[in-house]
Amino acid sequence: MSIIDKPSDYFNTVLWSGDNVDGRAITTGLETNWTWAKRRNATNGFIIADSVRGATYKLDSSTTNAEVNNYDGGHLESFTSTGFTMGVGSGDFGHLNASGGTYVAWNWKAGTSFTNDASATGIGTLDSSGSVNTDAGFSIVSYTGAGGNQTIKHGLSTTPSIIICKLRSGAGDWTMFVSVLGNTKFMRLNSTNAVGTQSTYWNDTSPTSSVFTVGSAGDVNTSGGTHIAYCFAEKQGYSKFGSYTGNGNANDGTFVYTGFAPAFVMAKRTDSTSQWCMVDNKRPGYNIAVNTIFANSSEVEATDLGVNLLSNGFKEDTTNNLGASGGSYIYMAFAENPFVTSTGVPATAR
Repeated sequence: MSIIDKPSDYFNTVLWSGDNVDGRAITTGLETNWTWAKRRNATNGFIIADSVRGATYKLDSSTTNAEVNNYDGGHLESFTSTGFTMGVGSGDFGHLNASGGTYVAWNWKAGTSFTNDASATGIGTLDSSGSVNTDAGFSIVSYTGAGGNQTIKHGLSTTPSIIICKLRSGAGDWTMFVSVLGNTKFMRLNSTNAVGTQSTYWNDTSPTSSVFTVGSAGDVNTSGGTHIAYCFAEKQGYSKFGSYTGNGNANDGTFVYTGFAPAFVMAKRTDSTSQWCMVDNKRPGYNIAVNTIFANSSEVEATDLGVNLLSNGFKEDTTNNLGASGGSYIYMAFAENPFVTSTGVPATAR
């Protein structure tokens, strides 16, 4: 397995302050295909946009709402080869460039378009299309549901560990497949709920290197409904998706080995209700990373949690949300640097 020496070619976090200028360009440092953004200092919802649906089409991980096209003008206007551009608007929901606003955006690169006519190729039972980056193990997949049990080409050359599905054309939960939980389980990104068990989401079937399976649940397979799925496969030195158990020690919490210096970690307790906690290497830019945004909530950025982002993993530094004694947690992490590059250069702690 090859090591990704420069993870920022595929994932990067950017921060900015709003200036209310229409057409403002934000440089992410990569050809951006998926952006997940939020105002940090106000109770605005998220703006989730991708190049498959189109930059102006917004979803919000803190709600069950259907997709909206350019709700008030304060959304992304376009994706570029180095980032994205933004508009301005009069409403306060989802504004990305208001004067006085501070913002964060997490950005991923896919980049290679694909389409699959299932009846012609024999791959899957539903047609799909999207954008994929097999080097980084990331794909964006658009499909139309048909009800019943179906299979869908995801475009990756390996089996995804995380799949996040959302109904675009109507209200529905953000439903997640997480491989370490098993194919009978599901999580909801927009909810604090613990892990659930339900066969109608994944038909108790794990993804393969070519397709993932959806059951009859409307959140993942509404007949005639349009859906989007974000699929992630682990890549050495770049991404890791796993689980850990909290030890209840606020000053010496559980260490989680990832094999790289994390640039982004999202973690959630699975055996009890809790927030989806999101930290990164830019907020505040040094340890302890106490600036936390909750994927399931529009609330203002919290500054009372704690995660240490280390050269080879992360270590939770508080029992609040992230490290209760005996608590079961899942996480997804993306790299700032591999622990050791393909040329033998080690990463250093912050």
